[in-house]
Amino acid sequence: MASPPADRTTRDGAVHMSAKEIVKATARGAAHLAVLPLLPSFLLRSALLGRDRALESSTQWLALIPGLVGQYVRRAYLSHTIAGCHKTVVVECGTTLARAGARLDQNAYIGPGCRLGLVHVERDVLMAAGVHVPSGARTHRIDDLSRSIREQPRAEELVRLGAGSWIGEAAVIMADVGRDAVVGAGAVVTRPVPPRAVAAGVPARVLRTRGDDAARAV
Repeated sequence: MASPPADRTTRDGAVHMSAKEIVKATARGAAHLAVLPLLPSFLLRSALLGRDRALESSTQWLALIPGLVGQYVRRAYLSHTIAGCHKTVVVECGTTLARAGARLDQNAYIGPGCRLGLVHVERDVLMAAGVHVPSGARTHRIDDLSRSIREQPRAEELVRLGAGSWIGEAAVIMADVGRDAVVGAGAVVTRPVPPRAVAAGVPARVLRTRGDDAARAV
């Protein structure tokens, strides 16, 4: 017999939540209450230092909180401080964010020790430990030899990780990854990865497309 769904709608339209969902909702509410006192400090530091620097310093110490408590607290804080953070997102211990324009969609999983810049992580993305997503491939311009690289303007770009993609451990992602694609551990992505592609290497190259083997077998 199939197990009942977490929520069920009765004939009168009322939705009954399971005990598990009630516990989760309560934990989310508690986490939001816990981070509320931190938000005035974030707003003040944003006004003085800029929103990105304020976010980065906050996530550095929030990254130290282990376990489920850390997951709930980080998610609650990010829901107030970045462009988007869905209530089902998981951000593991050790992960920091450097750009307030980042967006984390439904059921995205960010593994431990990741570092995220200007990125849109779409729904159902799985990101293993130690993944780095800088804000594109040219976070600093280098063309003007009369000035140090530090003094030259930035050329940041939004990096998009397509829905359902899987990013392997310690990969560096500097270009878009297509929907349902797979990036191997340790890969360095410098060019866009097509949807459903399996890419690996330094620099990353497409090895095959998911589903091709099944199509050839028919």
